[in-house]
Amino acid sequence: MDEPKSVHREVKELDTSSPPSSIDLANGTAHDAEDMARLGKKQQFQRNFKYLTILGFTSTLMATWEAVFVSAGLALVDGGLARLIVLLQGFVWTFFATTFCFGAVISSMADMASMAPTTGGQYHWVSEFAPKSKQRFLSYLVGWTSALGWQCGVAAASYLSATMIQGLLVLNYETYTPTRWEGTLLMIAVLFVCTLVNTIGAKHLPLFEGIILVLHIAGFFAIIIPLWAIGPKVPAKVVFTQFYNGGGWSSVGSACMIAQLATVFSFIGPDGAAHMAEEVHDASRTVPRVMISTVILNGVLGFVAVVTFCFCITDLPAALMTTTGYPFIEVFYATTGSKAGTIVMSVILILLLICCGISQLATASRQAFAFARDDGLPFPHIWSKVVKVGVEIPLNSLLVSLSIAVLISLINIGSTAAFNSISSLLVAAEFTSYLISIGCILLKRIRKEPLPPSRWSMGAFALPINIFSVCYIIFVFVMSFFPTSKAGLNPQNMNWSSLVYAVVVGFSVVLYYVHGRHVYKGPVVKIRRD
Repeated sequence: MDEPKSVHREVKELDTSSPPSSIDLANGTAHDAEDMARLGKKQQFQRNFKYLTILGFTSTLMATWEAVFVSAGLALVDGGLARLIVLLQGFVWTFFATTFCFGAVISSMADMASMAPTTGGQYHWVSEFAPKSKQRFLSYLVGWTSALGWQCGVAAASYLSATMIQGLLVLNYETYTPTRWEGTLLMIAVLFVCTLVNTIGAKHLPLFEGIILVLHIAGFFAIIIPLWAIGPKVPAKVVFTQFYNGGGWSSVGSACMIAQLATVFSFIGPDGAAHMAEEVHDASRTVPRVMISTVILNGVLGFVAVVTFCFCITDLPAALMTTTGYPFIEVFYATTGSKAGTIVMSVILILLLICCGISQLATASRQAFAFARDDGLPFPHIWSKVVKVGVEIPLNSLLVSLSIAVLISLINIGSTAAFNSISSLLVAAEFTSYLISIGCILLKRIRKEPLPPSRWSMGAFALPINIFSVCYIIFVFVMSFFPTSKAGLNPQNMNWSSLVYAVVVGFSVVLYYVHGRHVYKGPVVKIRRD
């Protein structure tokens, strides 16, 4: 009888030592206060995001239907003409399959987000759910790869916006020849716009994201309706039943598996809601609902966009050879027959991608802030500092995220291929964090170990969905390192993301043994088991 009493006294002492802000019900709900107390975290941010505003945040961060149009340009840059042909011919069915599979992955993460609604996201879940002997190392690895991946994501969003602006200049001024240094300057300008919104405009960021949700949906119809209403279409048989193996692979199936990577790219990001969890009202319920809603909303809009785009490509050679760098600009122009109409439709995409960059920067800064708060980064007291600029924001983490993105953008001056290899780290890094975090909770379920309570659950389907998610992630992870074309492999069409990924993981492992293992304990040590 004496032992339970001593445990009870220890819990009471821990509870009374909680910071006052962590139990302030005016800034969140009772569930928010309970979650922060269990996680051992101090409430440092205002919980200004609610369901619709955080849905706007994740929907524009994910930017699925926008990425449908843009990814054709990525295919052209990364893999040449052959990959773009494969992409377009297999786009419809690979998109449909990816939506279903990625829904399982996000459901698995939404389950964990309800158990532990914290800005740390995946690295926190690994720390809490991994086997005790592996908690520190795996959590540290996921923290670094995820943090660096999000920084690259900020640069990637600004790159797309900047080069699309150059594409419109090419369309309107035939004498204009885009250069990499001009594109880099435009990238830096976009990055500063994203930073201003996240600092000076931070107080109004939830309202801004709510407005962007409207633009995300209205912009979709503003582009899709003209594409269906104006211009010729290819036969349905071409869109749904004809496949072309333009990459030199042994079968159409192999070509489609490679082509699906562009679709996967358009689904990265709904876990951004988890990294904003400490700024979301009633987070343990709202965050998982938003993650699932984002996949459903963007999946439906994205599928319609894929079908529409494939129907409207009546002159594939012209789209492939466009001097704008983006086949969708050529398709818009061929459909409308108007440069003004093409500009308006393209500007909608550019604005939404800039908004994607705003959400990417916010997510990257929160990820860095949380990892520093748990002593995962060098000089943690600097990067975990919160400053009030209208509302509380991790200003130093925002500024270092801006600085890293600017440095990455400078690589584009020397080599676009090198820049794209670094930007592609976002996909590999995110899938690493997905795989390890879901794998850890799967192991706990297989061992039938207790899990924290959650307000959103997959119920009896949790175990099979976790298993399916891990298998799918492993498949995509391996495929992401394949070259885009089997024919004529050379340094120009080689997929260098594997080398970049190996460098980042190697850096994380070395840093752990040099620095991390001495200072990093992982957030699990602060969790209260009462």
